[in-house]
Amino acid sequence: MKGIILAGGSGTRLFPTTKIISKHLLPVYDKPMIYYPLSILLLGRIKDILIITTPRDLPRFKELLEDGRKWGINIHYAIQNKPNGIAEAFKIAADFIENDFSTLILGDNLFFGHGLTDLINASIKEVQQENKAIIWGYTVKNPEQYGVLELDKKETPLRIVEKPVNPPSKWAVVGIYFYPPDVIDKASKLVPSERGELEITDLNNLYIKENRMIVKLMGRGYAWLDMGTAENLLLASQFVETMEKRTGLKIACLEEIAYRNGFINHQRLLEIAESMRQSAYGEYLLKLSKEF
Repeated sequence: MKGIILAGGSGTRLFPTTKIISKHLLPVYDKPMIYYPLSILLLGRIKDILIITTPRDLPRFKELLEDGRKWGINIHYAIQNKPNGIAEAFKIAADFIENDFSTLILGDNLFFGHGLTDLINASIKEVQQENKAIIWGYTVKNPEQYGVLELDKKETPLRIVEKPVNPPSKWAVVGIYFYPPDVIDKASKLVPSERGELEITDLNNLYIKENRMIVKLMGRGYAWLDMGTAENLLLASQFVETMEKRTGLKIACLEEIAYRNGFINHQRLLEIAESMRQSAYGEYLLKLSKEF
């Protein structure tokens, strides 16, 4: 299974903040935004990851994440010159994916909830066994702003409608997608929409038409946040702060996930902790290293 994080775009909804820096490098409470989608891939034990970003922001991502070796993973990089749509990620990542299964996650999405790791791993296992695509649905109060699922009585997907005036449901499609290897071929045949983009909704509807789409509906115990606006960026930071202070546990701590997954050993965890010991994040890692 290959992992892809789409972290391109110009971040216009966050101007003027993003005039000089990618929104995916902005802090969400105590860590960069990119840590949150990256943590989801690590929770799924995905070790080969491609980050797609802009020519301007590529050096900053490399400076922050390097090659991923410090977390026991392999991080690769690719360029999206213009924001030509989410589905373009599969044209860019074709050589990286080759004939493997893949998980695409948007770089500004935050997921949280009890059982999240089980949901991730179940999705990965099922897409590989069934050779079908998998998407997640989340109920929202303003579905007209999202790609919305139309489901039958058995919760089988009939279609996805992009930002409908009359939404067929309140189930929005969230920013994580699991695909079989033929996603590259399907993405290559897409044509740009009226807004000039290769739409992920169009790609997903191809799988639905072939009866090869599985939908997993996220219940009330989950949180999903799109951090692409100033308001949502603040809400996400407040959410992470509240949860971390209440539980004493960090959300999207890459070192902790890597260590618990066996990607890095205790010595490496301690080295990383020592390098950041003057920060609260580093102190958390030092405390964690003493528990084992």
